[in-house]
Amino acid sequence: MLKYDKNEYIVDYKKLKKVVFSAVHFLDNVIDVNCYPLPQIDEMTKANRKIGLGVMGFADMLYRMKVPYNSKQALKLADEIMAFIDKASKEASCELAKKRGVFPNWDKSIFREKNLRVRNATTTTIAPTGTISIIAGVSSGIEPAFALAFVRKVMDNEELLDVNPIFKDMAVKRGFYNDSLMRRVSAAGTLKGLDDIPDDIKKVYVTALDTEPYWHISMQAAFQKHVDNAVSKTVNFPNKATKDDVRKVYLMAYDMGCKGVTIYRDGSRDTQVLNIGDSSSNKADIEDLDEPLIPRERPQITRGITEKVRVGCGNLYITVNYDENGICEVFTNVGRAGGCPSQSEATSRLTSVALRSGMDVKELVGQLKGIRCLSTIRQKERDKRIKVLSCPDAIARVIEKVMDMKDETNPEDSDGDPDTQDNGDEKDQKGHTATCPECGSKIEHESGCVICPNCGYSKCS
Repeated sequence: MLKYDKNEYIVDYKKLKKVVFSAVHFLDNVIDVNCYPLPQIDEMTKANRKIGLGVMGFADMLYRMKVPYNSKQALKLADEIMAFIDKASKEASCELAKKRGVFPNWDKSIFREKNLRVRNATTTTIAPTGTISIIAGVSSGIEPAFALAFVRKVMDNEELLDVNPIFKDMAVKRGFYNDSLMRRVSAAGTLKGLDDIPDDIKKVYVTALDTEPYWHISMQAAFQKHVDNAVSKTVNFPNKATKDDVRKVYLMAYDMGCKGVTIYRDGSRDTQVLNIGDSSSNKADIEDLDEPLIPRERPQITRGITEKVRVGCGNLYITVNYDENGICEVFTNVGRAGGCPSQSEATSRLTSVALRSGMDVKELVGQLKGIRCLSTIRQKERDKRIKVLSCPDAIARVIEKVMDMKDETNPEDSDGDPDTQDNGDEKDQKGHTATCPECGSKIEHESGCVICPNCGYSKCS
């Protein structure tokens, strides 16, 4: 929505108004063509005909206009643009009302008091637009750019390097773009401290973590003044942020009239969608440990089970053993159909080392369970015997089974009196916990039928 005029970019309000009118018309049509899951939702939606026209790419627009996100000039632009969109959307809604009538609940609304005959009870909102902004190739909603270059984790933790195209174009034109610089910007996540970048560029190309909470909330408030519904906005905190920092932001948002606020502290999740630099930077360094972890010796005698599991490449035989100190080793062997024995063996060896080093078994299972293998998933559609997602997933499930088996054979480890406890598991005629004939997991009695919560087996089906 910008146009180049007299050696600078300015907002093209003529084009913006035309698009607003078209968008309001389109969104009003969507209400009628939607298929609603419940008649009550259908009735309420059509009674108020609320729509939510919003924006995205705001931070990129500021880059084009050479306006810093954390500036009064940016707040002024936000106020002017959203006020224009709000006014234009109401005009468009009034034009629709002349042709199609006002929304059914108009008589009960504030618009009756204003004598404003609109087609829609609300016309504006600021949505997150996280995914569609990626498709469009612009910044998300009204957020500042997360980083000028960063790592985006997608699918099965595949990492993609994402570089802001406006920054790249400008760097090429100014003559300081090179691959080495892009790597340094990606590692730092900001232009601060990079001496070979001009100061005027550093001032304009600020990112989310360069932006103080005051500017985050002030920007949200500037848009909220002209938005009927809520505004999606996240205040990004560095990893060192405190509870008091969060408290100040929530109170600031309340005082400025925001309908809600979201905060995120970098590194507060083990895995996050957007990362800058080294994603492991917030973890303790191995040098900080007094002594390196050394796995205990393999015991001479172990007990355990071996289970045949169907995977995409054929049969996988998984052995999980334990001793008096807990689960201590995992072995795998593939059947005659072949497969990837090296991968399975590598997983089992590393798992065994981690177990004998004292790693929490549940944590280990959590890391392995759910890993997906394309071969297994494809074959699963044809072979109903396959109950797992991959070889690592199968290993995790067998480890879980051994954990359950150990709990049953060591009732003194459980809470309360084992003779009087009833955990709801289905029992066989001898009083033992019954197992699933398909996967061997414990089965339960539910809704008058015996089912397996692990693989979905049902005695009634």
